[in-house]
Amino acid sequence: MAKLLSCVLGPRLYKIYRERDSERARSGAPETPASVTAPAPSSWDTYYQPRALEKHADSILALASVFWSISYYSSPFAFFYLYRKGYLSLSKVVPFSHYAGTLLLLLAGVACLRGVGRWTNPQYRQFITILEATHRNQSAENKRQLASYNFDFRSWPVDFHWEEPSSRKESRGGPSRRGVALLRPEPLHRGTADTLLNRAKKLPCQITSYLVAHTLGRRMLYPGSVYLLQKALMPVLLQGQARLVEECDGRRAKLLACDGNEIDTMFVDRRGTAEPQGQKLVICCEGNAGFYEVGCVSTPLEAGYSVLGWNHPGFAGSTGVPFPQNEANAMDVVVQFAVHRLGFQPQDIILYAWSIGGFTATWAAMSYPDISAVILDASFDDLVPLALKVMPDSCRGLVTRTVRQHLNLNNAEQLCRYQGPVLLIRRTKDEIITTTAPEDIMSNRGNDLLLKLLQHRGGHECT
Repeated sequence: MAKLLSCVLGPRLYKIYRERDSERARSGAPETPASVTAPAPSSWDTYYQPRALEKHADSILALASVFWSISYYSSPFAFFYLYRKGYLSLSKVVPFSHYAGTLLLLLAGVACLRGVGRWTNPQYRQFITILEATHRNQSAENKRQLASYNFDFRSWPVDFHWEEPSSRKESRGGPSRRGVALLRPEPLHRGTADTLLNRAKKLPCQITSYLVAHTLGRRMLYPGSVYLLQKALMPVLLQGQARLVEECDGRRAKLLACDGNEIDTMFVDRRGTAEPQGQKLVICCEGNAGFYEVGCVSTPLEAGYSVLGWNHPGFAGSTGVPFPQNEANAMDVVVQFAVHRLGFQPQDIILYAWSIGGFTATWAAMSYPDISAVILDASFDDLVPLALKVMPDSCRGLVTRTVRQHLNLNNAEQLCRYQGPVLLIRRTKDEIITTTAPEDIMSNRGNDLLLKLLQHRGGHECT
């Protein structure tokens, strides 16, 4: 009965990876009970095949999830429509709540049927046994066997905690649960006294900025955090993970940041190869709709470097929402993981960022000045000019205030606090970070990033 309940509440299983030669060589150490052994190599060549009951129940629950997501995003318009039609009265809301309760009970029944389908599948029972054993005891052998499965990342055990480095537990300068340190923007009106009356006058604007940032603004800035887009990209992401694990011997890990967000990472170790660049680690920071599964990690991999990819908060397996504070918290735990768990020194780490990933890369460069180098591809100096480009002139004040208070991606300011080598890559036809037409190279904000860096360094030491 306990196993059946585990199957009902267990995560969705996507794929069972085929065994690699390196895995066979490593699996010679501690033996595990027969009930917790990994699948035979003959069953490792395909996606997990659910039984009919599980498959159809999964389809129903997935469809319900999509409808819920659509309802969530359209809820303001729906409430406005229902209010205008007079459907929000108590006499009409009560029957609707009964319908909603009935629907939830039906979906709970479908979830139970899916659990029965999983329980009748030996592959899933074997997987859930390994998962439970790993949660009880995160031994190297259990984690090796669990890595043979690709499943809903929410159930993956935490591999690295932000407080794990012993030097941070007693350090005053380390991050707190409130987050790592960020550069804060200067007040818009310096000479104004911060009286109670002035605060009251600013309150409506602050509330509006907060609502804009947490609804439309964040989703426009980071479309990769939108559930519907992730759902559409799921097959591509699964293929990308399979390639990194099966062909590149990648190792997936879950990192717990100081704000409680769980960060999905993938590490490819090339230190055992004959290529000297394998001793260097490239940490890749993806764009606003990029994922490590299909992102810029392929470039350093092809060049022979060790690579650590990670997903923004709210992207794929990572939890949370991608606001600047959460982004910096995630980047901090990624760097700590690279240094304290993977064994790379800061001098052997290169930061490689694409587009909006330049914010986390420049933050890490500012916070860890011993990092070897920074590469920024198609990045920008500041978000405000780019935000003003896509919004009406009448909203100029609101846009500036919203960005500065809630979405302040000040890449140039952070990069100027790093004294190491920097490589900037500018695209000739970039429609994202140009403020006029894509062909107008002079309006590319990468130019402003370079100019600010040169002005800060006095024209020297810029690569």
